[in-house]
Amino acid sequence: MPDRIDFNCDLGEGCGDDAAIVPHISSASIACGGHAGDEATMRATVALCQAHGVAIGAHPSFVDREYFGRRELTLGPGAIHVLVLAQVRRLASVCDAARAPLRHVKPHGALYNLAARDTDVADAVAAAVHAIDPTLWLYAQSGSALAEAGRLAGLPVAEEAFAERSYGADGRLTPRDRPGAVIDDLDAALAQVRMLLREGAVIALDGTRVPLRADTLCLHGDRPDAARFAAALRAALEAEGIRVRAPDAAA
Repeated sequence: MPDRIDFNCDLGEGCGDDAAIVPHISSASIACGGHAGDEATMRATVALCQAHGVAIGAHPSFVDREYFGRRELTLGPGAIHVLVLAQVRRLASVCDAARAPLRHVKPHGALYNLAARDTDVADAVAAAVHAIDPTLWLYAQSGSALAEAGRLAGLPVAEEAFAERSYGADGRLTPRDRPGAVIDDLDAALAQVRMLLREGAVIALDGTRVPLRADTLCLHGDRPDAARFAAALRAALEAEGIRVRAPDAAA
């Protein structure tokens, strides 16, 4: 069992109770204008994170507000590289103005899933992050192409698992359009997290045992009960004797 883990949530998306979530997490991935967010929401979310000592990260995505960045768009690696550069730099400028360090980058939605399996896209994302700051942590799905691309680019990588998303036998997230993709029952989410911590594995929808590395645990902030989930998950982590810290935080 790990002695520490990061607890991350997506914030600044305009659809969740960020103020009720942020006391329970150790890092936040902030929407930076693609699927959600603007200068005002970025400033407000950065300030909220500063007030609670939460590590700040950028959450770049396909520019697709209609589908909340969860629809895969046909863009080549070059265009994705430019997209990531632009969105991360936008949040970085807000952080600079607030004297708040930007600590990580985590792609959102369809871009996250595409980078998890497509090596060219993964390389483009990793190269963009490295070009901005090679000390930024790259958050990537456990065992994914993006995790490998980040390491090859020389970035520090935090491999991610999800508290309230189900998995397929291949270790990938169940697509959202399939039944059971989102775990709505809090007890089921807690059981998945406890197994992940104690055994380094989850049970896929088909019953397969899937090994997963988890440096960081994600909760989606856009779900209506995210604050309740966040409080319960944080309590469960601490009950296991695990320190909740961002990857680069002091022990």
